[in-house]
Amino acid sequence: MSNKHPLVQVIENAQLIERPSFAPGDTVVVQVKVREGERERLQAFEGIVIAKRNRGLNSAFTVRKISSGVGVERAFQLHSPIIESIEVKRRGAVRRAKLYYLRERSGKSARIREKLAPRAAAPKKAAAKA
Repeated sequence: MSNKHPLVQVIENAQLIERPSFAPGDTVVVQVKVREGERERLQAFEGIVIAKRNRGLNSAFTVRKISSGVGVERAFQLHSPIIESIEVKRRGAVRRAKLYYLRERSGKSARIREKLAPRAAAPKKAAAKA
């Protein structure tokens, strides 16, 4: 429930962009439109989602990566038109909503376990012999 005027809600809902679902701990590749003079090109930013903020049109997420041994974080607006696409490369199994503790960690201690997909039910062989 929002205290926004109904007209503001209609306008904001029209600007929402469909994005894939992801969560903190996931490794994502964000394709960002970068303008260089007259040219516009795509720049990929790959890293681990360390925070996500769900606020409708004002939703945002923060991605962290290690570049040349230096930690780099970038915050993105989820529904921004400069984001061309978001691709989820790997699902991470974490127990926190904000992974700010990764800022102090490096190397193997900064690794995140991969979330295993649930297995499909195996067909029963013994029931088919009847």
